[in-house]
Amino acid sequence: MTNRKNKLFLAAAGVLVTLGATFPVSAQIRPLGTQYYENQYMSNPSFAGMDKGLNLNLSYRNQWRTVPGSPVTMAFSGDYRFQKVGVGLTVYNDKAGLIGRTRVMGSYAYHLPLNGDNRSLHFGLSLGVMKESLDNENIIAAPDDILAQRFNQRSPFIDGDFGIAYTNDRFTIQGALPNLSKFLQKDELNMIDGSTYFAAMSYKIGTNLDVVSIEPKISFRGAKDIESIWDVGTNLKLENNMLNFMGMFRSDKSSVFGVGVNYDKYYIQCFYTSQLAGDRMRTGGDFEINLKVNLFKDKK
Repeated sequence: MTNRKNKLFLAAAGVLVTLGATFPVSAQIRPLGTQYYENQYMSNPSFAGMDKGLNLNLSYRNQWRTVPGSPVTMAFSGDYRFQKVGVGLTVYNDKAGLIGRTRVMGSYAYHLPLNGDNRSLHFGLSLGVMKESLDNENIIAAPDDILAQRFNQRSPFIDGDFGIAYTNDRFTIQGALPNLSKFLQKDELNMIDGSTYFAAMSYKIGTNLDVVSIEPKISFRGAKDIESIWDVGTNLKLENNMLNFMGMFRSDKSSVFGVGVNYDKYYIQCFYTSQLAGDRMRTGGDFEINLKVNLFKDKK
């Protein structure tokens, strides 16, 4: 029985190595373009209810379009604020080759006002479940492959995120610890290392009433067994956010550019991400589209 378990473990390790060579870990921690500015709640639960009204976001991203089985990501988020308390929900689905994962998280945030200049401290916690699976129909193996069956029979596991932020009229500094389950349990068959930390700072120059306003930003992201990735760039908005342009450059030699159009309570953004330098340039870029709807916002 022990020998059989060892064989299964070795087979699992072989699958992980093969998949890791095909889809680098860095792709798994690449944020959606909308997470940099318009939907920061996706990367930090303390942003749940940060903006007034009910905010709904729907995102779709297709990575490495020229590669068969290329990663496809779909995400939904909604958040709302009751006085000093924010609540939110995120549903995240990602598929890369044979690997698929679905993550459903509920969030609670507390927004603590400080004296002067609209200064506030924000604390957030997300809790939910993660489910990982293999696509049995496309596995090149025996129909009754035990490894694949046992992997898909695993129950969803509890996961969580913690975040904190400080904001005033112009300055934002934030930090988050995603994938808290990795600090509490070990799973040899976990296909995705995931992020270990996130930190960012930004500063607004101008206001929504100005013809042009910009918000430079720098962020740092870490993941297990790879170098930390930093992002630097800016967001440019025309008056009342009618039109928006965003560009971020990354230390992994990729970059993301986006354009957004705002009409009434609807806001749509499109992003293009260039690929890493070297051999991976042949994989093609990433395309992403995001629709944001803001409801029940008080009109001034």
